[in-house]
Amino acid sequence: MSITRREFVQMLAIASAYGLPMNERASAAVRADSIYDLRKSDSNVTLLHFTDCHAQLLPTYFREPDINLGVNAAWGKPPHLIGEALLRRFQIAPRSRLAHVFTHLDFDHAAREYGKVGGFAHLATLVKWVRAQRPGALLLDGGDNWQGSATALWTQAQDMIDVSKLLGVDMMTGHWEFTYGAERVKKVIANDFAGKIEFIAQNVRTIDFGDPVFKPYVMREVNGVPIAIIGQAFPYTPIANPRHFVPEWTFGIQEEGLQKVVDDAAKKGAQVVVLLSHNGMDVDLKLASRVTGIDVILGGHTHDAVPEPVAVKNARGTTLVTNAGCNGKFLAVIDLDVRGGKLRSRQYRLLPVFANLLEADKDMAALIQRVRAPFENKLAEKLAVTEELLYRRGNFTGTFDQVILDALMEVEGAEIAFSPGFRWGTTLLPRETITLEHVMDQTAITYPYTTVNELTGGAIKNILEDVCDNLFNPDPYYQQGGDMVRVGGMHYRCDPTQSIGSRISDMTLRGKPIAADKTYKVASWAPVAEGASGEPVWEVVARYLRAKKVVRAVKPNRPTLTGVRGNPGLA
Repeated sequence: MSITRREFVQMLAIASAYGLPMNERASAAVRADSIYDLRKSDSNVTLLHFTDCHAQLLPTYFREPDINLGVNAAWGKPPHLIGEALLRRFQIAPRSRLAHVFTHLDFDHAAREYGKVGGFAHLATLVKWVRAQRPGALLLDGGDNWQGSATALWTQAQDMIDVSKLLGVDMMTGHWEFTYGAERVKKVIANDFAGKIEFIAQNVRTIDFGDPVFKPYVMREVNGVPIAIIGQAFPYTPIANPRHFVPEWTFGIQEEGLQKVVDDAAKKGAQVVVLLSHNGMDVDLKLASRVTGIDVILGGHTHDAVPEPVAVKNARGTTLVTNAGCNGKFLAVIDLDVRGGKLRSRQYRLLPVFANLLEADKDMAALIQRVRAPFENKLAEKLAVTEELLYRRGNFTGTFDQVILDALMEVEGAEIAFSPGFRWGTTLLPRETITLEHVMDQTAITYPYTTVNELTGGAIKNILEDVCDNLFNPDPYYQQGGDMVRVGGMHYRCDPTQSIGSRISDMTLRGKPIAADKTYKVASWAPVAEGASGEPVWEVVARYLRAKKVVRAVKPNRPTLTGVRGNPGLA
């Protein structure tokens, strides 16, 4: 039997008033839906994992992709399943609450029915409830915590640092955290995190002598079981983001070094070895087949919401590979049964954080209100109203990406526009007001500069080929960035199954072929070169929206795709 929200709040109030134990109070707070029923477990080690929250303190809408292509060996395999293909693979009922949170299907209607997801106050309630049932559970943050909102940018991530401590995060690794610069990261670890949160990354070393910059791993004893948590920061940070933010550090996958760390942890008595990774799921799947001795990889970076882990065999056993979505939408719970020094069984749940099924934690809600208070008026500025569903997610582009491209072309007077293939950014439903905060959700980075360049048709093709190879290279270890660069003004054809140099063809501008030797005016933003300057992109987009007032008839400028007919990663 389900209960109403009013009954649900009353249950929570009654539990608090009568001083019930935490596990009973917490149970009242989440009894509104059976998706939170963990049931009793014989396990003695529990790990909680969230990743890629991108600084979203409040509940949001976030639409999953309608294009997530897997090519070559990844064709039709998780995480490259979308929509109905994903529902079939994981036996999720269509038009259900879970179907909504895991897919893009009927998003507008489903979002209005099931409400917003995430929010740290609601996540805090869920974390407390699980910990009440699983004593000693560790909470792991997979990175991309400090970036993705205006308040994170304007406070240099202090808002996210403070809420992470209150949430009870035990360990984290990083990626966008490094875009605040090496000194900021080191200062946070030395001061804010001291004695509270461990920042771990085995694959970050100094350029000069190869010394580890961070702890490669930490050992913890959970209910008498020694476990090792190894950190793996995003390997391509100096390529995907500006190198000058971390000029003295090297990154990379560091497969050989990782194997040594795994072996060292085992020698020191670890009965369970876990990799807290920001590699991206395809990289983790390959890594799991080559590095032995890892029991579980808790992965991030690619924002893939995968309901069940993938079991990968290697020379010494099997490694479970997971990915826990993004934007605070999910909390992963993995129960490990360790007996006689051996891991006997593993159970995994990826729990959606539905804001209308989880009462907001009062302490977390109060902290969020305090950190947002100085910025509320600025964030709430009304820019325009959208008649369209505005989203950013998918291999090629989304409607909010298109708004950014249109703004760049109109404000800068450019023929063509490029926008990075970022995966973060919240979703707006039709008839919602677009505020400055929504624009910042799409653009809040430490290198937001808008630039205009004269590029030849040949240079444009080379750029598209290079970025496309980062996405579709058959070797996951060479997939070095986000999704495909978003393109405005021009059209092109793309065959992801081809090799570099042959994926992009038929480039046209206003119906005419783009000439290799002709020069075109191209606007873009987020330059990675040191010394770049220009107007912050959010000011360009805000000015465009203020003038437009109503956003309508937004059609994402996607390429014509070939070679992918029947791919279950394509709607």
